Amino acid sequence: MNTLAPGASGRRFLGVDVGISSAIAVIDEAGTLIVVYDMPCLADGAKNRRTINAVLLHSILRDEPAIEHAYVEYISARPGEGAVGAFAFGRCRGIVEGCLGSCRIPTTFLTPPSWKRAVGLSCGTNKDASRSMAIARWPQHAEWFKRKIDNGRSDAALIGIAGLMRAGKLK
Repeated sequence: MNTLAPGASGRRFLGVDVGISSAIAVIDEAGTLIVVYDMPCLADGAKNRRTINAVLLHSILRDEPAIEHAYVEYISARPGEGAVGAFAFGRCRGIVEGCLGSCRIPTTFLTPPSWKRAVGLSCGTNKDASRSMAIARWPQHAEWFKRKIDNGRSDAALIGIAGLMRAGKLK
């Protein structure tokens, strides 16, 4: 699953959408989408709430060769969100940040408005707009984005593209 896609270069970058219904996309410096991993989540704790499993996430990051940099969506508490939801969302960010750090992958955080603006999405667009854009950009991988729940995959891939654009590696 981590072999180079046709036309992909050896330099790899991550796009990471943070959350329990999110994903990690591996792209090369030309914007070729190599692979998308769903965020590894398990039901955990007394209430069986889903959370990112740090061991599984670390194994994905460790086994993916030659990751040069990660571009991660910068998240914070959302308006109207309760304390339990905000804490769970923050925990997800901490697990992602900790796993990237333990793998020594340099990380840049991008706010949702900044990465969406960079790829041409308006902030008020629905989740289907991200999936539609990903399908148009990578039609050979349309199957990865076909379901409504796959918006985490499309967001992760587009966050990676926005990060490469911001770094001046991609136009």
